Amino acid sequence: MKVLSVIGARPQFVKAAVVSGALRRHKGVEEFLVHTGQHFDENMSRVFFDEMGIPEPSENLGVSGGGHGSMTGKMLIRVEELIMEQKPDCVLVYGDTNSTLAGALAASKLNVLCAHIEAGLRSDNRAMPEEINRILTDHACDLLFAPTDDAARRLREEGIAGEKVIRTGDVMLDAALLYGEKAKSESAILDRLDLKEKKYALCTLHRAENVDSKEVVEWLISGLGEIAQNLPVLLPIHPRTKARLKEFELLDALPPGIRIVDPVGYLDILRLESSAALILTDSGGMQKEAFFQKVPCVTLRTETEWTELLSGGHNRLACPLTDSISGKATDALTAAPDWTIDLYGNGRSAELIASSILKFAK
Repeated sequence: MKVLSVIGARPQFVKAAVVSGALRRHKGVEEFLVHTGQHFDENMSRVFFDEMGIPEPSENLGVSGGGHGSMTGKMLIRVEELIMEQKPDCVLVYGDTNSTLAGALAASKLNVLCAHIEAGLRSDNRAMPEEINRILTDHACDLLFAPTDDAARRLREEGIAGEKVIRTGDVMLDAALLYGEKAKSESAILDRLDLKEKKYALCTLHRAENVDSKEVVEWLISGLGEIAQNLPVLLPIHPRTKARLKEFELLDALPPGIRIVDPVGYLDILRLESSAALILTDSGGMQKEAFFQKVPCVTLRTETEWTELLSGGHNRLACPLTDSISGKATDALTAAPDWTIDLYGNGRSAELIASSILKFAK
């Protein structure tokens, strides 16, 4: 059986590492791995393949930059050609990026079984390109792997139910468990950056609605600066964020205590997450990783797909231009949520996904 997997963005590399491994453990399964090129920076892409043992992509499309329509269209054309050429039994897509939607559309139009990992997530904010990608992908796919009970419920509410929906748990937990010990033993990031355990906050910012607005960026920097008066803030900077800070003439005028470093690999980010006192992010994946590492989190957005983390007090929203980031940080640091609650499965989600694909693709 042949599976054509489509990946292109950093979080998808993490998920593919564990799912591709699970697929390879089944005899008679061949995977054709397509890297769309959506993330092309060495530390956004290459380092993940090296650190996590992801097989070399069978094809790299080199599609990056441009508008959403242009990027998705170029990917759709190339993925469709590869499906016709490779004749897979199943196309596998991850998450909510343009790469995800392109893979799902190409497969559905060619009547090839398509499976979606992280199905059923909703922010209820249709102004987000990712929300449109999620909805369209879920309704185009044949097999939907929901990471949480809430995600499975949302699919049922949208008329997708029955054997098409499989509640798997979260493959990001699989990865955190699999690579967590390796990160502790192999990553030297704390020494390299002269950081002390639980003596800093870790922050990541990349979403367009945050970093493309000068007003929002100024709110973010001001709030992070308040936190940095008492707790240094480490900011591994996304290329998009760095470009906007330069454009807004803010890169060289950051408040004391905010430290910018280049993007880091997966083992290093796991080490930084587990050792941080607090995580501040607009990343969906990092919200969950904060929970896996038992670190309080503040999400710098108006909404989140991972609502179960809000209700449990593990995470809280700091709404741009409305909330006090430092106030939310204080709330997070003084809270005492239950870190033992089972939200994302048992760390064996990838194996369930692999066996389900084999069953449905026969």
